[in-house]
Amino acid sequence: MDFERENFDLSGPLHLTCVQWDNAHHRMSVAASLVQAVYILERDRQEKRKDQNALAPPWWAFFHFQLLRPLVDDVDSSIFGAIFEFKPPLSPRNDTLYRSPRYVIAFRGTLTKQHSVSRDIELDIHFIQQGLHQTSRSTIALNAVRNMVATVGDSNVWLAGHSLGSAMALLTGKTLAQTGTFVESFLFNPPFVSAPIERIKDERVKHGIRFAGSVITAGLTLAMKAKQQQQQPPPPPQQLQQGKQPQQQKDLCVASFDALAAWVPGLFVNPSDHICSEYIGYFEHRRKMEEIGAGFIERLATQNSLGGLVMSAFGKESEALHLIPSASMTVNVMPARDFREAHGIHQWWQPDLRLERKLYKYK
Repeated sequence: MDFERENFDLSGPLHLTCVQWDNAHHRMSVAASLVQAVYILERDRQEKRKDQNALAPPWWAFFHFQLLRPLVDDVDSSIFGAIFEFKPPLSPRNDTLYRSPRYVIAFRGTLTKQHSVSRDIELDIHFIQQGLHQTSRSTIALNAVRNMVATVGDSNVWLAGHSLGSAMALLTGKTLAQTGTFVESFLFNPPFVSAPIERIKDERVKHGIRFAGSVITAGLTLAMKAKQQQQQPPPPPQQLQQGKQPQQQKDLCVASFDALAAWVPGLFVNPSDHICSEYIGYFEHRRKMEEIGAGFIERLATQNSLGGLVMSAFGKESEALHLIPSASMTVNVMPARDFREAHGIHQWWQPDLRLERKLYKYK
């Protein structure tokens, strides 16, 4: 089964013989295939498959990409990402090449194989504890993307990732977006740290739980902000003598969240995947709160997590990656046979998908 899923000729998007780069489905399929290529790069390394025995190359060569270099974890030496360069053929003519990337930086998710599983699970735990940004793997990823963007510009680079890899891409994209650098991003099955509220069938119960959560989170946010202002040191005497008002401490969380609003990453979510399905409720609840006149509450709640607020209260640094202001969300509404299919990367290049797309812009 693993060999079949890793072999491009058996499970790859062979139907995409001519990629139309202005076609959303084609772009999604190529990005997902390059993420799969990273999975197979690591599997090739583990199984010592080289040269003609390697299974990874067709996953990028089919779309005229070349492997520029892999990204290697400094703890277990596993390949967790890769930089691919697009080398389109001179013919036939493709009028949509202007929408293609020059480089794609892709990140894989957790591999449940003995050579890499312990490190991957360690990083999964860091993500749950809102500390992925403090890991060496995230530093390697961020430096690779920053260097590439500095060399060729943000409009020539794509980010792509699946599961843990999408969290890595999201962290990198958010960090760059806070400085005004917006990289097109394809985040497949991105993890969302929350109770699985989206699985509740009764819409009234679901909305009630989310509403209560928003009120509690907004209340704690206001309380934390008031505490920060009380702890602010008094202004120096020289400032008071000049008749200047003391500058209020800026709410870094709000400022950071507002700065991200112009960045619109692509989220690819399956409702049957409890790891990522909460993104559906996260954005829809925000819309509903605006409709009932509770937008102020939700604007406070949507940029903070209860876990992050608790950690901040104890003086611990945290980064709630799953909280983002804007997104272009694609939902695969095709019924999934099981969790593995709902969470798998393979679904995103199938030709017969039933997809629903919505754009959410933070205001």
